[in-house]
Amino acid sequence: MLIGIIGAPNKGKSTLFSALTMNKVDIADYPFTTINPNKGVAYATKPCVERELNTKCNARNSLCEGGTRMIPINVIDVAGLVEGAHEGKGMGNQFLNDLAAADAFMIVVDASGKTDPSGNPCADCDPINDFEMVLNELRHWVFGIIKRHMPALAKSKDGIGALQGLLTGLKITKDEIAECVKSCYLTENSINWSDDDIMAFSKSILGIAKPIAIIANKSDVPGAEGKIKELGSRLNDVRVFGCSAAMELALKKASEQMLIDYIPGATSFNIINNAINKEQKDALEYMNRFLEKHGGTGVQSAINSMVFEILDNIVVYPVEDENKFTDHSGNVLPDAILLGKDRKAVDLAGIIHTDIAKGMLYAIDAKKKIKIGKEHILRDNDVIKIVSTKK
Repeated sequence: MLIGIIGAPNKGKSTLFSALTMNKVDIADYPFTTINPNKGVAYATKPCVERELNTKCNARNSLCEGGTRMIPINVIDVAGLVEGAHEGKGMGNQFLNDLAAADAFMIVVDASGKTDPSGNPCADCDPINDFEMVLNELRHWVFGIIKRHMPALAKSKDGIGALQGLLTGLKITKDEIAECVKSCYLTENSINWSDDDIMAFSKSILGIAKPIAIIANKSDVPGAEGKIKELGSRLNDVRVFGCSAAMELALKKASEQMLIDYIPGATSFNIINNAINKEQKDALEYMNRFLEKHGGTGVQSAINSMVFEILDNIVVYPVEDENKFTDHSGNVLPDAILLGKDRKAVDLAGIIHTDIAKGMLYAIDAKKKIKIGKEHILRDNDVIKIVSTKK
């Protein structure tokens, strides 16, 4: 899974990336601090099934701390987009193309209203303009890809297949294309769409294939809370998450320095180093009050919601011993596997190994101790043993 962090300059994208991944990146208040895309690993968190099974896991492909499973998620932060990027302005299409493989986008806006859509300082800007500018660039990006290939598309008798071949690099499926073509009432074969048709399709396909969430960053700045509420009320079909990436990053750094005991996503923390000075103590106490009032910095809840709600993933634990919940080496609940909705036992087998899926006979629900078929629909927190003729 890959989540793309995208937005106009000076909205806090690189700070959000650092807060999620703890990777060191260039952070500054001028455009194009990020030249090459930053890539890293964040963690989506949820209660580990070890709690339900009254055991202790030996996490292998993820982490587990205090009964919380931390599942790695790839993230990419690209340079700030400016209006007209699809025409080559700013850093141009290069960074739009870096987002092609993303499964979803986190669009970062300045909830404080202190920067305009170009990243320049302003007194009281509307964060919705940040969002609309970026969304417009994304739509024109897809529009441009299709427009450039329209002569070839017009010659193809299988329009859906031709579009799928064209958009495969964007991880867009044939079923998603067919759904959009139908919903937009467009011709399926020998495609010769007008510009309005192409734009209608571009809007529709992005909505289906590339889910988005708005990260209303700088939520700790005075006046931001009201703007975040207004964003949520004006954009009913888009999830809005108020976040303070800078605060999350500061808390993680303080935790690394053993100043505080902080778990990402927590609504409070404890100061564990009594040697801190008054300035540090005052800053930490302010942040603690902010967490208690707002239910956290918003960063962890945003990535969790993106993975488990917006992208609708579940977590399944494959095991080889259904009684001890272990792998062949005796590790308890070693792997936590993300699966999309309506995924079957055979899909889990395929993720473990293609040969195991080919030779799969059946599976065992390790919690219920019952045999299930290859087509059985898996549920969140299932613990599953795959029985196959292949090893």
